[in-house]
Amino acid sequence: MNNPPPLIEELARRFTGKLLLKHELNVTQRLFDYLTKHHLIEPLPGINQTFHINTCLRCMNRKPHLFGKIPSNSTSPTIYCKNCIQMGRVSTREPLYIWKGPQPKRPVVDQPLQWHGELTPLQEKASDQMVEAIASQSQLLIYAVCGAGKTEMLYKGIAHAISQNKRVCIATPRADVVKELAPRLRRDFPAIDAAALYGGSTEKDFNAHLVIATTHQLLRYQHSFDVTIVDEVDAFPYHHDRSLPKVVKRATKPNSTLIFLTATPRLDMKLRIATKQIPTVSIPVRYHGHPLPIPTFKSIFRLQKQLEQLQIPQVITKWINEREQSQRRFLLFAPTITLAEELSKKLKIPYVHADSPDRNYLIQQFRARNIKALITTTILERGVTFPSIDVAIIQADHQVFDEAALIQIAGRAGRSAHDPTGDVTFFYELKSNAMVRARQYTINKNSEAERLK
Repeated sequence: MNNPPPLIEELARRFTGKLLLKHELNVTQRLFDYLTKHHLIEPLPGINQTFHINTCLRCMNRKPHLFGKIPSNSTSPTIYCKNCIQMGRVSTREPLYIWKGPQPKRPVVDQPLQWHGELTPLQEKASDQMVEAIASQSQLLIYAVCGAGKTEMLYKGIAHAISQNKRVCIATPRADVVKELAPRLRRDFPAIDAAALYGGSTEKDFNAHLVIATTHQLLRYQHSFDVTIVDEVDAFPYHHDRSLPKVVKRATKPNSTLIFLTATPRLDMKLRIATKQIPTVSIPVRYHGHPLPIPTFKSIFRLQKQLEQLQIPQVITKWINEREQSQRRFLLFAPTITLAEELSKKLKIPYVHADSPDRNYLIQQFRARNIKALITTTILERGVTFPSIDVAIIQADHQVFDEAALIQIAGRAGRSAHDPTGDVTFFYELKSNAMVRARQYTINKNSEAERLK
């Protein structure tokens, strides 16, 4: 079918490279029957059953306790996947559909990038290596500290791929990061089609040049992207859910490019770096050249007891008062939603967490400098940039704050070239190993950056 009818071309744009349930196709029964009769779409079993082992073909789940049974009149019950049911039910009687018709055409954009900023030599090095990885269809890890300017490092590679008519995906664990990245990328790549996908997003991907999505959105894709960039590869849930790396690999076409970004690689990635299993470019310095803020440790006797009694220790109120007197904006991190809410009531400071109904509004107000302070859980630990802020963590010794989380939270401060020295303070009762390692990481990276100078 060299010149497919307009309707088929439109459907190809909607369905190519995706795994969709019947209701997600959103076509009439008559058109659905036509597409299946002419093998333009074909079903795949939603649940693969081999040797009494169930595998969900959408989310790759194989855990027995994450499958359910629906009684039926037939001899065997219907098996469905509970792991990804929020995206629509996949079962032994509800298949997924893939497009088998003609491939859609994308408009070629010769000069997609309209950003005129300058890269530092280290950023330029990472950028060039990304272009080489795309040309050679290989993997690359960009290991860069918080505030190194990772987004701008990607621009040349994205532009190169799109000018070669390749399709690019930036996958990130958190919706907040998608919401922050999408406007920047659309501003700097104004001539391309882009789609921002996350839970609750109303946008659609009709074979866009660039897709910015949460990693969970890739559950709906198969062999769709020529270049997949996985941001914050160490973050939850990507590092926690073993199926997500498989999903990302499935979403990428065979013989294509995978780029990983991280400031805090986990042990498995560190081993891959040490054994040279993956080409790596290391950037230990921020784009503005100033060192990372080294966390200050402040011990508070019986901190947890005081907080349980709804008492805020004087050393914490003093830190807050100093910020207010000097007109410094700040983020205050709490380990739990309950504590964040209690602190908000006592301090008269708004708070946000993953399920806050006004979360987006408050974050935008803080970014616009209409709010001087914000109390938050770990949802703002990474991937968001607020210029000219200080950061404090209450109960930094809490188990929720592992080494990576502490490093990422500290990385929110000092990101602006006009104000590169922000304060980072850890309030704690018993010093944790994670705190010590996070501080040592900062010292080591600053020393590495100094040697490069």
